[in-house]
Order: sequence, then C-alpha cells, then structure tokens
Amino acid sequence: MKSIVIHAAKDLRLEESQPGEPGAGEVQIALATGGICGSDLHYFNNGGFGAIILREPMVLGHEVSGHIVKLGAGVENLSVGQLVAVSPSRPCYACEYCQQGKHNQCLNMRFYGSAMPFPHIQGAFRQVLVADASQCAPADGLSPAEAAMAEPLAVCLHATRQAGEMLGKRVLITGCGPIGLLSVLAARRAGAAEIVATDLSDFTLDLARKNGADLGINMVNSPEQLTEYQAGKGHFDVLYECSGAAPALAAGIAALRPGGVIVQLGLGGDMSLPMMAITAKELQLRGSFRFHREFFTGVELMQKGLIDAKPLISHTLPLEQAEDAFTLASDRSQAMKVHIDFS
Repeated sequence: MKSIVIHAAKDLRLEESQPGEPGAGEVQIALATGGICGSDLHYFNNGGFGAIILREPMVLGHEVSGHIVKLGAGVENLSVGQLVAVSPSRPCYACEYCQQGKHNQCLNMRFYGSAMPFPHIQGAFRQVLVADASQCAPADGLSPAEAAMAEPLAVCLHATRQAGEMLGKRVLITGCGPIGLLSVLAARRAGAAEIVATDLSDFTLDLARKNGADLGINMVNSPEQLTEYQAGKGHFDVLYECSGAAPALAAGIAALRPGGVIVQLGLGGDMSLPMMAITAKELQLRGSFRFHREFFTGVELMQKGLIDAKPLISHTLPLEQAEDAFTLASDRSQAMKVHIDFS
C-alpha cells in the first residue's frame, strides 16, 4: 500500500509499506477519501508550527473515511463494506483527564498525524488503515467525501460548545478557511442570529456568504466595515478566532461587546493579547482544542441534513497527485477544502 509521508518542509513522498491486520476490537479499512487540514499544510510548508517540529518522517492526515474490509475479533456493531468516518481522536481513557471526561486533553493522546510527541504519531493518509472499532462512525447515506468532513466539523462543534449559549447571539468569525466556514454552519445551527465573517480573500468570503454568513468583510480592501462594529464598546457577543493571527484577534476583540466570549481556534503560534481591552470589557477568553464525542454528533448532523459540508469541498485529486493537492490546498485564492481520492 501507499502512504503520504512528510520528511521535511516541501519534502512529501508516496511510500510503500505493508498493511496491518486488525486485532481484537479493530477493523481494517480501505481508505476512500482524505481531507488536507491546516496542520497538514503547516508540516508541508514549514516542517511544523510553533514549537511542534518534525523530527522524523511522519505519515500525514487525520480527516479520513473509508470502507471496512476486515473485522477483528469481537467487533459486532460494524460490517464489511460499510462506509465509516474515522475519528483521529484516540485517548487512553485511563489518565486523570480522561477520567474527568476531558478526552481531548488526554495525557497519552494518539491523534493521527501529530508531531507533538516523539516518536511522532503516524497519520491516516494510507491506502489501508487499521483502526479501533470505537473510532468508526457509520456513515450510511453519506458520500465518502462528506464523511471525511466529520473531523473538521467536530472541531467547530466543540468550539461552539465552548462558546456556550448561542441562541440569538451576534457572532464574528475571523478567518474563513474550512474551520471558519464550518464555524459559520455550526453557529447558525446552534441559533446565532447574526454572523459576520472576515478574511483577506474574496474567494473565501464569497463562500462564507454562500454558506450562511450575513456579511463578509475583506480586511485588506474594506477594514472600515469592521470598524463600524467597534463603536459603542462593540457589537458582537461571540468571537470565533480561526486565523491564528494577532491582528485578527485584536480587531475582533475591539468589536466585542462587554462580557463577550472569545473562542480561540486558530493555531498559528503564540500571540500577544490586548489585555487592557480584555480586562476593561470583562471579556472571557476560551481556548478550543480538538474534540472527542462531537465527532459522532457531526456525522449524525450531516446524515440528517442539518449541516451540509459538501459546498466546502473545492477540489479532489488522486493519490498520485498528492503533492499537487497540498500545493493547491495552500492557495486560499482558489481552494477551500482539498480532498485526496485514495480509492
């Protein structure tokens, strides 16, 4: 089988290896679709991000779906041929945070395609994947491409839980990549009354409007549009900061009403914070990191037609063009979510 392996920045290779056999409680999956995530792009373009740096070759990828081809002993709730979305979240269920129900903070997390620990946790961009049955969400009724959107959707569902009560709230979303756009869908589904999105690209802002944002503001061409929302101590109740850029965070904070909530999703390294504004406005800063149970909720929402992630899929390339897919996914002037076809 072939796997997509990153060795260093701009050094992406298709490598051959032998597929594993499923053990007890595991399944073997023929991968169908893999979505390229922002963290994958950080490894591809920069060899890592912040303090997380590649120290050995690593299989990339954690947004995947596929069809079950073999069942390990004791697996009864899944069947051969079934399409599943595969959660990359593999907590230990034994550490103190798992015992508290904070599985995304697991001390022994094995999250696909992560260079945070060493040895690195190998990813899921491989033609044949062995996974725990507990990771697999039956995706009946969805296409493989839709099922592969479950992971980024789960990130945004977790962030929406972090934000708290959303009904009737006015929401600002800074950064209109896939996470920003899925945050638009999640916030609207949770009851947000008004959603304004900001970005630097007309392409992404147009998609934000088409997927439910009331207004898209280009911060290069029309920054004054956001300035209008900063009058009277601000307008918005909730800020989803999805860019990881300090200027976006500062502009968003200026547009928040006193008592507003900042949910930080973007991971671009450490940022300086306008602490005086946060303090004077009595704002609440809440981090949002990964997810756990929201993965299965996301699949169900898509199956019920309550969230439609298909319009975010802008390109699909075959496995043999993996490097082209990563290059394309890095271009926010023409690409949103780029998928790789493993079938």
